[in-house]
Amino acid sequence: MSAFIQYTLQGLATGGFYALAALGLAVIFGVMGVVNFSHGAMYMLGAVGSAVLLDVADVPFWGALVIVPILLFLFGILVERLLVRWLLGLDPLYNFLLTFGLTLLIVDLVKRRYGVSGLPYELPAGLEGRVSVGGLSLSSYQLFAAFFSVALCLAVWMLLTKTRIGMIVRASTEDAERTRALGINVGRWVTPVFGFGIALAGVAGVLAAPFRAITADMGSNFIIILFAVVVIGGLGSILGAVVAGFLVGLVEAYGQAYAPSFAQVLIFVLMAAVVLVRPAGLFGREEAS
Repeated sequence: MSAFIQYTLQGLATGGFYALAALGLAVIFGVMGVVNFSHGAMYMLGAVGSAVLLDVADVPFWGALVIVPILLFLFGILVERLLVRWLLGLDPLYNFLLTFGLTLLIVDLVKRRYGVSGLPYELPAGLEGRVSVGGLSLSSYQLFAAFFSVALCLAVWMLLTKTRIGMIVRASTEDAERTRALGINVGRWVTPVFGFGIALAGVAGVLAAPFRAITADMGSNFIIILFAVVVIGGLGSILGAVVAGFLVGLVEAYGQAYAPSFAQVLIFVLMAAVVLVRPAGLFGREEAS
């Protein structure tokens, strides 16, 4: 039983990375109709940025958790203004190819600067040990990552459901055309929404840095699983992105524990099962299927 709880905690921590990144991907797709393939590269930049800040400026994990998402928010705004917005009126395939090419460029630049071997990054101060609860011995950092991810997802949900800005973004995500018909300038929110989505991927990268190998290729496998998360939750669904993110994290953790050879396969088995029953995903709109 104690082992099962540990696997559950590990799954929630991993699911937090997926939920945060998928939330950003869902918001970007909902408002802009852009399938952002560079999301995995932004996740990688979040982790690499943490390691670089620690090495160059001696900025600890807690500082990186604030600075890196802000930097990636600004980088996302730059990418949207210079590249993405010029293709919004065209077939979505063009922006998919653009963000795919951007991924290749970012990964290659990181490899040229920092090589292909992993960058070192230690557990943050105060979270190096383990917490004993009854007969359980739980990783302090995994506990923090799980609770922080849940708290941040709740904060984003509050922002999207309890504020006027969130109402506009949510309405644009669900039905951009109808939102425009109500007199709301959806285009005005495109740039900050894209930056916000990229910032969430950066937060996931910072959280992953202390116990994931920080390499230029760490986003490659991440983006594949992330698309599975989005399909399971429903493309463009904010609630679906969060629920599916934690669900996939649990499936991956249990798979690594009880069937390690099939851990990744189980994620796509889950995706196939969901699509067979609900082609639009768990919380997606039927017309999206």
